[in-house]
Amino acid sequence: MQEIIQQLETLFLSAIPTILLFTVLVLAYQFLVQEPLTATLKERHARTEGAQEKAQQAIAQAEDLATEYADRLRHARGEVFKARETRMKQWNAERDAALDAARKAAALKVSQAKAALEAEAEQARQAIKASAGDLARQVVRAVLPVAAGGSR
Repeated sequence: MQEIIQQLETLFLSAIPTILLFTVLVLAYQFLVQEPLTATLKERHARTEGAQEKAQQAIAQAEDLATEYADRLRHARGEVFKARETRMKQWNAERDAALDAARKAAALKVSQAKAALEAEAEQARQAIKASAGDLARQVVRAVLPVAAGGSR
């Protein structure tokens, strides 16, 4: 048993430099590699999250601008439609006024033509009445024999 303890003692004593070297390497790794790597990863994570937040803000801002643009476009279309409606009403009113004036002018010409035709017809009637006696005599002469007072 004594021999085993002595072998263990030798083993532990010979392992001390290895343990010290391992401890120094772990500490060196901790200070030289792990801490800078952890800091870099944290910074990278923070930058990534910041960029994502900025991207989300930019998306929200773009959506707001798109909504505003759509509202302004809708409003402009409404104004154009109202202006078009007003212009159409104005054109219709002008057209109706021109048609009304043309109808009145045509009605005036028709009434004047009717009056002229009536006057002409009245003159023709007067002329026929005036020559009715002569025509009646000519008809009687042409139809009745000479002995009865006709002209044959």
